[in-house]
Amino acid sequence: MSGVEMLALLAGSLAVAAVARRLGWSAPLLLVAVGLVISLVPGIPAPALDPHLVLALILPPLLYSAALDSSYLGFRANVRPIALLAVALVLVTTVVVGVVAHLVLPGLPLSSAMVLGAVVAPTDAVAAVAIGRQLGLPRRVITVLSGESMVNDGTALTVYKVAVAAVVGAGVSWLRGLGEFALAMVGGVVVGLAAALVVHAVRQRLANAVLECALGLLVPFGTYLAAEEVGASGVLAVVVAGLYLGHNAPRAGYAVRLQETAVWRALDVLLESLVFGLIGLSVRAVAAGVGGAGWSGTTLVVACAAVLAATILVRIGWVFLATYLPRWASPRLRARDPVPWQAPMLVGWSGMRGVVTLAAVAALPAATGAGTPFPGRDAIVLLAFVVTVGTLLIHGLSLPWIIRTLRLGGGEAQRDALAEAEIQHRAARTALDRLDAEISAETPPEHVVRRLRAIAELRGNAAWERLGRQELESPAATFRRLRRTMLNAEREVFVAARDAGRIDDEVLRTVLRELDLEEAALSRE
Repeated sequence: MSGVEMLALLAGSLAVAAVARRLGWSAPLLLVAVGLVISLVPGIPAPALDPHLVLALILPPLLYSAALDSSYLGFRANVRPIALLAVALVLVTTVVVGVVAHLVLPGLPLSSAMVLGAVVAPTDAVAAVAIGRQLGLPRRVITVLSGESMVNDGTALTVYKVAVAAVVGAGVSWLRGLGEFALAMVGGVVVGLAAALVVHAVRQRLANAVLECALGLLVPFGTYLAAEEVGASGVLAVVVAGLYLGHNAPRAGYAVRLQETAVWRALDVLLESLVFGLIGLSVRAVAAGVGGAGWSGTTLVVACAAVLAATILVRIGWVFLATYLPRWASPRLRARDPVPWQAPMLVGWSGMRGVVTLAAVAALPAATGAGTPFPGRDAIVLLAFVVTVGTLLIHGLSLPWIIRTLRLGGGEAQRDALAEAEIQHRAARTALDRLDAEISAETPPEHVVRRLRAIAELRGNAAWERLGRQELESPAATFRRLRRTMLNAEREVFVAARDAGRIDDEVLRTVLRELDLEEAALSRE
């Protein structure tokens, strides 16, 4: 792909994502749909992206950003369901999908079918989590989906490497494959934790927000490459590093948090738009590539439907089995942690595929170690893309309706608001006590003390006011609205002074930063 084509793809993907956000639609789904339509236009070249580029330059920052935004405490509290999905379900999906593909597609060796199973096993929860947050899904469901999506990439890629080695004749036994799998998982955790500890120690000594943010940009790439160099899972290492550093982010300086949040959100939008746009644009080329493989159109259609159905159904069945079998065997667990059937149903229906499947299938070798063509490669590529596009469209389009039908949305909003109000009130009281302690040791001007007390009381009351009648503007909301009006007026004066030549641009930028930070403090997403 040339530089011009890449730039056009990025610009077009961002434009589609902007339209989706403007209309309140799911950006990943619209990107795939638009890509599908554009790929049917004669003369439009099919994009070709180096899979190693995807795995080394696109996947690490996406996973790292997701881990930074995740809750380590939530991840730890839900480690059992996450492990059952991110490790056990990947293995089960690999076997089930592989067996189904081997049965419905004559001539596809079982070893190649297992490669297909490993390719389609990892999920991408970007679309599901975005829809779930918009509709107010329970936080535990979102934590499980996010945790599964971050960890199962490492599991699936490790299984994929073992399966591909078996096909190309690298002499990998299943016992040796199991050892490589264990090394990849344990090594990924060790490398990720070591990298996070080093970066955290260095950042504490930098004391410079720009340098700390720049160092943060290097973390996912450096951690991924270091882990892969020693045979560990680079994906898992990046996730571990992100969880650790994200958990310790509240102790960093405010400037670092503000800059990193803006940088990673912008990078997320860019990379996710690129990936989902590529999925849609690549389908026509994939369908054309399988034409000379010797299978009839009817056979391929049946195989696509069977593999897609197997991928969806095995997830639903496993989620229910993994949820209720332990509770059936343990009355204590059943009493301590009851789970209504709606939650596993939703988790089971959120198995969309994405970037990892795209990269893994593109990285399939063209030939075996003996020089013969990789058996069934074209069929594997086609089936993987059908599963990716099919799950994105089927699950993504129906997920909002499923959430509303199961009545899972909106249950935690009131509890969160109440908890915030209680802690905010306590924080305001602590701040006033700290202020009293400070002014007992010095004598600041009385008007300064009055202003500080007013700000603390305003913040302490704001969360309680948000719990009141929503149709009326609370005093805190009125303060924020009027203060924004005043800030805009100040900006207009300084910009006019710059335009008239009375102040320099450097002076304007300094003042605007102060005004912007104050307005950011007034804003709530």
